[in-house]
Amino acid sequence: MKFEDRKRALVSRMLQYGLVHKVLGIPYKDVIIRRTVEGKPSLEHNHENFEFPNFNFNASHHGDYVAIASEPLCIVGIDIVSHDTPKYEDALDFIANFSSHLTSLEWKNIMNAGSTTEMMAEFYRYWCLKEAYIKAIGIGLGYDLSRLEFYRTDSGKIRVRVDGEDSEEWRFWLCELDIRHFVCVARGNPKRAVESYKRTLCKTDFDESEYRSALNIPNKDFVLCDIREFIPESRRGEFDSINNGGGS
Repeated sequence: MKFEDRKRALVSRMLQYGLVHKVLGIPYKDVIIRRTVEGKPSLEHNHENFEFPNFNFNASHHGDYVAIASEPLCIVGIDIVSHDTPKYEDALDFIANFSSHLTSLEWKNIMNAGSTTEMMAEFYRYWCLKEAYIKAIGIGLGYDLSRLEFYRTDSGKIRVRVDGEDSEEWRFWLCELDIRHFVCVARGNPKRAVESYKRTLCKTDFDESEYRSALNIPNKDFVLCDIREFIPESRRGEFDSINNGGGS
C-alpha cells in the first residue's frame, strides 16, 4: 500500500534476478523465477546444466535495507528486522502481543534483558531467527513459531530446538547491520524443506559428510551494493538519464 514498501519489494525482485545472473551467468532475459504455493521464490531451470544443482536463495526487506542470500546445497532463509521502539504502543504491551510465539525460555530472556530498549532488541533477535528458519524451509504463514526455541551454547553459537528436540542440522548467523537493524541467515538440511519447495531442488539425498561440509562453510560478510549493479547493461543508460547518475 505504501510507496516505501513498493520500492523495497521492487528492489527485492531486482536482487533476485541480479543474483541469478551474477552467480550462474544466466542472461537476464532467460531468468525465470517462480513461487511455490507458500510463496517461496525459486529459480526455474534444468538442474543438470548447473554446477550448483541445489542453488536456492531468499530475500528480505525491512526498514532501510533489502538483502539476499543464496546457497549451493543447503536450504537458506534470510530475515531483516528494524528494531525501533513502537511509537504508539508501550514496548512491553507490544512484545506481549507475540508471547504465544515464544517459549518460556525466550520470554524469560527477553524480560531479563535489561532496559526497555534492550528488551525490544532481544525480542527482535528471536523474531529474526524464527522468521529466517521458516523462510528457509519454505513453510510461509501458519507455522507455530513456539515450536522453535533458540538458545546460545557455552561457546556462543546459536542453536535451535524443534518441538523440544535439539537439532544439529542448522546453522544460524545473526548480526547487526547497524544500530537499528538485525539480519539473520539460516542454513539447513534440504530434507527439511516443505514438499512444494523440495520439488524445486535437485539433490535432497546426499552423503552426510557432503552435507556437513556444505553446512560448515563460513558465512561471508554482506556486501553493500548500488542498485545500478542489478540493472541489465542494456538498460543502464536509460536508468542513468532518469536518475542523473544516481541510483543508490
